[in-house]
Amino acid sequence: MKKNDIIKLEITALTSEGSGVGRFDGMAVFVPKTAVGDIIEARIVKALKNYAYGKIERILTPSTDRVENDCPAFGKCGGCVYRHIAYEAELSAKEKIVRDAFERIGGLSPEFLPICGAENTERYRNKLQMPLAKTDGGEIVSGFFSERSHRVVAVEDCKLQPEIFSKIVDFIKQECKTLKISIYNERSHEGVLRHVYLRRGHSSGEICAVLVARRRVPEFKKLAIDLNRNFPDITGVVLNINPDKTNVILGDREELLSGRLCITDKMCGVNFELSPRSFYQVNTPQAEKLYKQAAEFAKPVGKTVLDLYCGIGTIGLSMAHEAAEIIGAEIVPEAVENARKNAAENGFSNAKFICADAGEAAAKLAAEGLTPDVILLDPPRKGCDEKTLSACVKMAPERIVIISCNPATAARDCKLFTENGYSVLQVRAFDLFPRTRHVECVVLMSR
Repeated sequence: MKKNDIIKLEITALTSEGSGVGRFDGMAVFVPKTAVGDIIEARIVKALKNYAYGKIERILTPSTDRVENDCPAFGKCGGCVYRHIAYEAELSAKEKIVRDAFERIGGLSPEFLPICGAENTERYRNKLQMPLAKTDGGEIVSGFFSERSHRVVAVEDCKLQPEIFSKIVDFIKQECKTLKISIYNERSHEGVLRHVYLRRGHSSGEICAVLVARRRVPEFKKLAIDLNRNFPDITGVVLNINPDKTNVILGDREELLSGRLCITDKMCGVNFELSPRSFYQVNTPQAEKLYKQAAEFAKPVGKTVLDLYCGIGTIGLSMAHEAAEIIGAEIVPEAVENARKNAAENGFSNAKFICADAGEAAAKLAAEGLTPDVILLDPPRKGCDEKTLSACVKMAPERIVIISCNPATAARDCKLFTENGYSVLQVRAFDLFPRTRHVECVVLMSR
């Protein structure tokens, strides 16, 4: 095959990135926006030695999984990858991604419990991070970066976000015109306003609006006042200063422009306070189901539970009413402050939180002779580092429960635990991110 060849292809599987895959003369060809069962004509866009990439030229026979896509930005914004197939087919694909990760990467054969799908596949996100840009004609646009680039694809109303978020972003764009607040240009590193970051409590409805800017300008104060006046659910407006040439969204400095810094929410029957930098699952109803499953795996009644990568304490505190003791560790100071306050506000005197890297905290606690009955791990996508894994093994808990947004790194970490006397008993996939490529999973290990 070579570039621009047109081939006939039957799609037989989906990759973890959401692309369809078929075989032509024994070679794998990856084609986005296809479904298992599609028979297509594909145009080759890149041919390598052992595989190729293509795009749909024509659908000859559509898959029975196909549905009508209802988003004009689909395939452009780098977000959703499954808007063209039925939700049942998406769940099946995600279930297979998790199973393949543990069987192929980890070489493991646990019991796989059925995937937990979401009741709502739209408007479920409680958090928005949206870049702003200016067109060549001077129009202010908001949207999302296209895949593997920093070109902003304009999105008027993302179907994964609550409608109020779109209204707030539109208002901010209009105010930028009125107040003459310039928009950041990534190429020239000029302009002021870079991102709009919104977070909303699922049960409280409270919204924190964060304006991410290269520098402070006086007009931001007026913008904050206008936001509060026009959107009563906004309980605070925060200015975050990020002056660097970087892919990182948030800078190190923050200034409260109006209201209060934190919002409140309720999850798993526990009241939580959230600061802008604190980690909080973006799909609250699904997170409640996920944490319930984690508790069933952990069996925390009367036990000492070590919660590593604890964030604001959501997982550990959801079990605090049953556990003898909860010890949490988190590297973000604001999150630790939230966690301590959350424990106190909910009357949990059996919970304490340490501000430290998970690996350092685990190593220190292991050296002090801590022997927790259960360890909870909720690492970032890259998984646990060697220091954390080694310390967990040294503490020798009866049960280890991993919550992961990356099945591949979860399987890798579980394999290491099996080499140190643990068995991977059960794995369950949870769809916290409908229509996107991402899938969460929770894993039970025992000695």
